[in-house]
Order: sequence, then structure tokens, then C-alpha cells
Amino acid sequence: MKALIQSPICPLKSRPHLQSELADEALLGMTVEVLEESGAGWYRIRTPYRYEGWAPMEGLLFGEGQVRWWEALPKQVVLWGVCDVLSAPTVQSWCVETVTRGDLLAPIGGPDDNGWQRVALPDGREGYTKTGFLGPYHTAPSSDDEETFRAAVAQTAKTYLGAHYRWGGKTPLGIDCSGLVSMAYLLNGVAIYRDAHIVEGFPVHEIPRSQIKTGDLLFFPGHVALYLGDGRYIHSTARNGSDGVVINSLDPSRPDYREDLDKGMTAAGSIF
Repeated sequence: MKALIQSPICPLKSRPHLQSELADEALLGMTVEVLEESGAGWYRIRTPYRYEGWAPMEGLLFGEGQVRWWEALPKQVVLWGVCDVLSAPTVQSWCVETVTRGDLLAPIGGPDDNGWQRVALPDGREGYTKTGFLGPYHTAPSSDDEETFRAAVAQTAKTYLGAHYRWGGKTPLGIDCSGLVSMAYLLNGVAIYRDAHIVEGFPVHEIPRSQIKTGDLLFFPGHVALYLGDGRYIHSTARNGSDGVVINSLDPSRPDYREDLDKGMTAAGSIF
């Protein structure tokens, strides 16, 4: 059975309980596979990127007809950190829903002369947001050119700079290390493994550290970062003084060098 994510951020828990560990966050508009019902308002689901967790009933929208309707619509993805879907194309109108980066909306027609785009939400509600808040929804790599794709992944990761560290998070409201790198790839049309290690069956494979290029992944015990080139990398870290998405260096001569990560690196990975 399939369902739609109808919450802007739907928590996926490790167990079917509100106070259990946050494993991941599913985002508005995703179609998910329902695997199991707990009997207490929680459903174990599988995301399109093959990650599993327990979602609360209020985050899910059921109905085969609703799923088919939504899947048939064109989609755009929210690229702004946070933005509102408003009831009318004016800033004074009331808010239908507040959405975040990675959420999916269905555009209705084209934007007006003032940049307002009419959109539909998975539950059928409609509203307006600025077209500049939205971008293409990629279900395949955003570019066939390797260098262009690598640069796009790195740029996407940088849009999360300043987000605080949230275990299991994957939005500008809070994100963890694997959430950051997986969203940088997902927003560019490639699904990599959600957690901080290389898993067979996903596109990332191990490469020598000497061969890393922009967009490749750096792995450490329980941690992952995305390489930006020139010895620098971006990651979401809970280390005191950083507490979120920051850029550090592998160069000991630079002030943002982290010796613990440089010397503790266990692997490098690439999709190329």
C-alpha cells in the first residue's frame, strides 16, 4: 500500500513512539510504501530512497485515488529554506502551509507578472507562493556533465550552511551529517544511502583518498562530509562551537583544520 507525506516535515522514528529516536524525516509530497501498522497510530514506511522508519498517522495521507492523482501532477521542489503557501497572491493573505527545502508542490499554470505561482498540496489544498522559492524536481541527475553535476551538489550542500545539528534531521530547520549529503544529492536527482557509510546497492563506491574531487564523500567513524575541493569539506557536526553545518579543511595550515577528522578518515566515496 502507498501513502503520501502530507506534513512539511514528517518524523520517521526508530520505534513507533513519539519519544523514540529520530531516524529520518520524510518530506511533503513524497510517495512512500506502507509496510506495517503498529495499531497505535504509527506506520512503518519505506521512502523512495529506500530508508525505513515509523511515521505518525497524521503525517500520512492514504487513498489509492489520491496517490494516483498526486503522482500524475507535475512537481516543483521548494529550494528556499522556509516559505509560506498563501491563500491568495498577496503578502497580506493568510498562510495555508509553511514549507521547507525539499518539499514538493504541484504548480498550476504559470506564475503571474508579480512572480506568484499557484500550487497544489498533496491533500488537495491550493495556494500561492513565489516562483523564486521553487526549482526543478529532478528524478534523474540534474546534469549529464560530470563537472557541472559535482558543482551543483556542492552548491546545494552550501545552502544548508548555518542550519543547526539535528540527529535524524534533513531540512534547514535542523540536519545531521548524512541528511546533509543525502539531500545535496537527492535535490540533484540521485538517491544515495541515508546513513554515514557505504552500502552495496547504492551508487556511492569507495575511491582512494588521493582521487577525491568536488562532490565526493568523506567518511569517518559515524560521520560523513562532502568534499568541496581545495582541501575543504562541508558537514553537519554536533561538535561544540560548530553545532551545525560548517566548512572545515584538511589542510593543517588553515585555521579551520580539524585534525581529528583528517587523521580519522576511514574512506572516501564517489558516484563516478
